[in-house]
Amino acid sequence: MAMEVTQVLLNAQSIDGTVRKHAEDSLKQFQEQNLPSFLLSLSGELANDDKPIDSRKLAGLILKNALDAKEQHRKFELVQRWLSLDVNVKTQIKACLLKTLTSPVPDARSTASQVIAKIAGIELPQKQWPELIGSLLSNIHQLPAHVKQATLETLGYLCEEVSPDVVDQDHVNKILTAVVQGMNANEGNNDVRLAATRALYNALSFAQANFSNDMERDYIMRVVCEATQSTDLKIRQAAFECLVSISSTYYEKLAPYMQDIYSITAKAVREDEEPVALQAIEFWSSICDEEIDILEEYGGDFTGDSDIPCFYFIKQALPALVPMLLETLLKQEEDQDQDEGAWNIAMAGGTCLGLVARTVGDDIVPLVIPFIEENITKPDWRQREAATYAFGSILEGPSPDKLVHVVNVALTFMLNALTKDPNNHVKDTSAWTLGRIFEFLHGSTIDTPIITPANCQQIITVLLQSMKDTPNVAEKACGALYFLAQGYEDVGPSSPLTPFFQEIVQSLLTVTHREDAGESRLRTAAYETLNEVVRSSTDETAPMVLQLVPVIMMELHKTLEGQKLSSDEREKQSELQGLLCGCLQVIIQKLGSAEPTKYVFMQYADQIMGLFLRVFACRSATVHEEAMLAIGALAYATGPDFAKYMPEFYKYLEMGLQNFEEYQVCAVTVGVVGDICRALEEKILPYCDGIMTQLLKDLSSNQLHRSVKPPIFSCFGDIALAIGENFEKYLMYAMPMLQSAADLSAHTSGADDDMTEYTNSLRNGILEAYSGIFQGFKNSPKTQLLIPYAPHILQFLDSIYMEKDMDEVVMKTAIGLLGDLADTLGSNAGSLIQQSLSSKDFLNECLSSDDHMIKESAEWAKLAISKAISV
Repeated sequence: MAMEVTQVLLNAQSIDGTVRKHAEDSLKQFQEQNLPSFLLSLSGELANDDKPIDSRKLAGLILKNALDAKEQHRKFELVQRWLSLDVNVKTQIKACLLKTLTSPVPDARSTASQVIAKIAGIELPQKQWPELIGSLLSNIHQLPAHVKQATLETLGYLCEEVSPDVVDQDHVNKILTAVVQGMNANEGNNDVRLAATRALYNALSFAQANFSNDMERDYIMRVVCEATQSTDLKIRQAAFECLVSISSTYYEKLAPYMQDIYSITAKAVREDEEPVALQAIEFWSSICDEEIDILEEYGGDFTGDSDIPCFYFIKQALPALVPMLLETLLKQEEDQDQDEGAWNIAMAGGTCLGLVARTVGDDIVPLVIPFIEENITKPDWRQREAATYAFGSILEGPSPDKLVHVVNVALTFMLNALTKDPNNHVKDTSAWTLGRIFEFLHGSTIDTPIITPANCQQIITVLLQSMKDTPNVAEKACGALYFLAQGYEDVGPSSPLTPFFQEIVQSLLTVTHREDAGESRLRTAAYETLNEVVRSSTDETAPMVLQLVPVIMMELHKTLEGQKLSSDEREKQSELQGLLCGCLQVIIQKLGSAEPTKYVFMQYADQIMGLFLRVFACRSATVHEEAMLAIGALAYATGPDFAKYMPEFYKYLEMGLQNFEEYQVCAVTVGVVGDICRALEEKILPYCDGIMTQLLKDLSSNQLHRSVKPPIFSCFGDIALAIGENFEKYLMYAMPMLQSAADLSAHTSGADDDMTEYTNSLRNGILEAYSGIFQGFKNSPKTQLLIPYAPHILQFLDSIYMEKDMDEVVMKTAIGLLGDLADTLGSNAGSLIQQSLSSKDFLNECLSSDDHMIKESAEWAKLAISKAISV
C-alpha cells in the first residue's frame, strides 16, 4: 500500500468523480483496517521530497484531520485514539514531521508545522513530547532561512494550540527570545521576519511574566513598533495585529508607549495601504473597548478613586484622534452600500468614532460638529455622506441634553436629504442616521421629545416614501421606522403612530412583495419592522392587528403550495416561512395578552395551528425553529384548550427534542415544552413519559451542545409543576441527574468568565428544577418522598454560597428554593435548615440586597423557614 499511496492521494483530487470516489474509499478502508501504518505512510509521504506536492499536501491534511475535529465529542475521540497508539509509531511519525520542516517545498513545511502543533496540543498537556520545544529552538539562529521560517511558524501554531499553563516559563522565555530576534530589523529575510511576527501574535498570551518586566516589555514593544515600519506590507499588517492584541491583553502596561503608537498609527491610517490602515484604526477601537468595559464596570462615579484601572488614553488623545478619524470618513468606496460584507477605511473609521463617542461621551460633540457643518452642504457627495456618517456615529455616548439641540436642526436636514439628495450613499447614510436618532434619543426616558405632533407626520411620510427607494436605502428606512415604533412601546392607551398604523402596515407589506426584496436583507428588515410596529401598538389599533392575521396566514399558506423546488429556492422558501411564523408569533402574543382580542383571535387558532403543522411537514431546520416558537406563543394564548392539538403536534415536539445537530432547535423545543406545561397543566400527563425519556437522553448525550442542558433542567421543574405528585415516577431518574450536575457546578474555582457564566446558568437550571419539583409536591401526601433529597440540596446551596461567584439570577432562584424546601417539607426541613452551614448568612445577605426581586424572594423564604422551625 505504501507504494500506491501516492497515486491514491493524487486520484482523490481527480476531476473525474468516479476516480475520486474510488480513491476516497480506498483511503477510508486503509485507515479502518490498519490505522498505525496508514498514519505512518501519510507522514512518510509528507516528508518525502521526491513526491509530488499535491499528494504531500493531502497527506498532511488527512493527518491533521486525524488529530482534531470541530465537534467536541469527535475531537475527544481523536485525542484518545492518538494517545493509545503505539509509542514507536508515534515517534516515527513525529520524526518524519520534524524532518519535513527542512524541506525546500514551502507548502510541505507549512503543513508539517500545523500537524506538529496539533500533536503538541494533545501531548504536552499529558507531559509527553517534553523535548519538542527544546529541539525546535536548538541552534535556530544557525539554520538556513527556510528552516528558520518553518520553525518559527511551528512555534506560532504551537502557541495557538496549547494553553499557557502547559509551557513552563523557561521555555516561554526561550520561545519569545527566538521570535523577537526573528522579528528584528536586522533579520535579512522577510519570510523569516513575517513568520516571527505572526508567531509573536499567538505567543502574546504566554508573555504575562515578560510584560511585567520593564526591560523585556520595552524590548518587545520596540521590535513590534519597528516591524510596523517594514518595507513588506504583510509584515506591517502582522505587526499592527500584534499591537491590537497587546492593546487588549496588556492595556494597563501601555502608558509609556502611547505617544509613539499614536504617531505610528496616524501615519499608517493616512498613508499606508488599506490592510495596514485598517489594523491601525482597529488599535484605537480596541482601546475604546477596553475603556468602555472598565468604565461600565466601575459605574462612572469614581472621582477621587485611584484604584480604577482606566488610563483615559482616548480622552487624552481626543484632540488628535478625532480629526484623524474624520479624515477617514472621506475614503468611501463607490459600491459599499450594496455589498453585504463590505469593510473599508471609511467604515472602520466611523465604527471607531462611534466607540470613541461611547468612551468619552459629551467631550466628542464639539470636536465633530464643525466637521459636520462644514461638509453637510458640499457639492461633492463624499463630503455630504462623511458629515452625515460622522453625525450618526456620535449619537450613542453623549448625554441627550448635549445632543437635543443639534439633533433638532439635523432632523429636518436628514429628512430632506432622504427625499431630495441625488446620491444613493447619502440617502443610505441619512436613513441610517435617522434610525440612530430614534434609537438613542427617542422614547419614554428622554425629557425633551425629538418627535412632536408637528413633525411626526413628515417623518412617517418620508420613511414610507423611502421604502420605495433602492433596496439598501429602503432597508435603512425600515430600520429607522423600527426604532421609531420601539420608542413608543409603553406610551399608554394612545400612541402617536395610531393615525398612521394602517398606512405603515400596508407599506411594509408592499415592501415584502418587491421583486428585489431579497437584496440588502430588505424583506427580513420589513418583517422585523412590522413585528415591532405590532408589538408597540395599543388597544386602539387592535382591530387592525386582527385584520392582519388572515393576511399573514394567506402568505404562509402560499409558501406551502407544493411545487418542486431547487435547493436554492427551498432555502428562500424556508427563510420566508421563518419570517412569517415569527410575525404570527408576535401577533399571537399581542392579541393573546388582552381578553377581548384574545376571544376574537381564537376563531383563527385551529387554522393557524394547521399551518404550523404543515410547515413542520416541509421539514427544514430554520422553519422548524420559528414555527416552534410561534407554537409556544399559541399554547400560552390558548391555555388548556391547546390539548386538542397535542395528538398531531407531539411527534414534531419529539423530533425537536431529538435534534442534537441543530442544538438551537433543540433548545427552543425544550422552551416550548415549558410553555405547553404552563398551558395544559395536568392535561400534559399522557405525553410526559415520552418527553421525560427524551430529556433524560438529551442530558446523558455527549453530542448535545452544553448550552441546552440548563434549560432541560428548568424544564423538569415545569413538568413537575404541571403534573404535581404524578412526577413521583420520574424522581428516581431525574434526581440523580440533578445531584451529579449540582456537584459539578458547585465548585468552579479558577474558571474563566465564559465558564463562570455557563456554570451560573447550569446552577440556575438545577435550582429551578428542584423548585418546581418541591412546589409540585406541596400539600400532597407524597411529600415525604422528597425528604431524602433535602440534605444534598442544602449542601449544594451551602457550596455555591461559599464559592461567592453567584450572579443575581442564581441568587434569587437559590433563596427561593430554600423557601420552597421549608414550605413543602415543613418541620421535616426546619431542623435540617437550622443545621446547614450557611443558610442563615445567605438569607441575611439576600434580605439586605439592593435587588428588590432578591429581597422579595428572601422575605418569602424567611417567612416559610420561620413557620417550618416553629412547628
